[in-house]
Amino acid sequence: MRYLEKNHPEHTFCYLDIAPKLKSLEKDFSAAAEELQAAEMLIFSYPVYTFLAPYQMHRFLELLKDSKVDISGKWSTQFTTSKHFFDTTAHRFIKENMLDLGLKVLPGLSADMEDLLTQKGRRELENWQEMTKLRINLGSYEGGNRRSREETVRFYGQQVEETLKTSDRNISIVTNADENDIPLRNMIADFQHALTFKSTVYNIKEYPFSGGCLGCFSCAKNGKCIHRDGFDSYLRNEIQNASGIVYAFRIKNHFTDSSMKCYDDRQFCNGHRAVTAGRPTAYIIAGDLSNEENLRTLIEARASVGANYLSAIATDETADTVKSITDAAKAFSHSIEKDIVEPRNFYGIGGNKIFRDLVYEMRGLMKADHRFYKANGYYDDFPQHHKKRVLFMNFVGMLLSLPGAEKKKWMMTKGMLTPYEKVLKENA
Repeated sequence: MRYLEKNHPEHTFCYLDIAPKLKSLEKDFSAAAEELQAAEMLIFSYPVYTFLAPYQMHRFLELLKDSKVDISGKWSTQFTTSKHFFDTTAHRFIKENMLDLGLKVLPGLSADMEDLLTQKGRRELENWQEMTKLRINLGSYEGGNRRSREETVRFYGQQVEETLKTSDRNISIVTNADENDIPLRNMIADFQHALTFKSTVYNIKEYPFSGGCLGCFSCAKNGKCIHRDGFDSYLRNEIQNASGIVYAFRIKNHFTDSSMKCYDDRQFCNGHRAVTAGRPTAYIIAGDLSNEENLRTLIEARASVGANYLSAIATDETADTVKSITDAAKAFSHSIEKDIVEPRNFYGIGGNKIFRDLVYEMRGLMKADHRFYKANGYYDDFPQHHKKRVLFMNFVGMLLSLPGAEKKKWMMTKGMLTPYEKVLKENA
């Protein structure tokens, strides 16, 4: 947070340190209430502890709700540091509480504890700030009025003025829209109008699949599918040869029409390789997404595992479908223009390591995967390769076991923070 403050002097950052002040806040919450009411935006910043936010943050939220202070309508987001172990559940917990308080909720950032020390990590932090500012300018957030489940959603589309297109990049829009699903087709058309890039729609329901994935591992050798319907070439040379990919579908049976699952499964011709890593993704969804928790988890996890920035989700369940579509198209276009990337969360970090270990063990069979993982440094993350760090931790452990070391544990915390202070000075 101090790094963002130093790099954005146009904003005033005020810190409410709740952990050391918790006892006093329990006695008198009025000063905190005044600070919260004076703020234009609230950033809940905390380290992830045991799947959620620390106890102090839980207690603070209880005090905040009990105080009945009205902070509804303010912008809000969250920023965490962790080793990405269930950062996802921590973020959802805070998000649900932000929605309870009537705040305008923006996507948060989950950083690795050491991200600030790397150029990549600092860039991801700045990307997050960039997209946060864009969403505020668009007035795009979670927490607005939604249609009731009983209300019939009618969206006639074709209401968005065509945006001037640049010719340097192309977007792939993958859909399984039925011929008679006019509302979904109109959502796609309006999204295309609002994009600043050219786009191509691929309706996979019309593709002549000869069958689903057989799990035969024939593609593990050279990436070629045993089916002779040409889908592997079509996928790589057409759909995935784009600057970003958008998925558009109608919710059905808590996912969508089975044709999309056939499409997903047949992508196994790419093995466990994140071949579109670094390219943003977005979704256009018709249906009651807010009540489909598992589907929302699936969308988030797939983006993180594939290292694709999930820039936006447009739905027709909001009070203003046109705004949802245009805002999503603008956010998606902006993420491509600025080459926005973000750190992977627990889904991406955990999933990647599971795949990495699997591929390494089965490299004799998964030859194409193994070549990709080796070339892209996936095996560099093996802990046994970090010999210097292991030796240093052994040295620290030895020092802490010496007589009198218990009284000087504060020095360890100070030592941990020293590299970050250096970054703040160098990047001020």
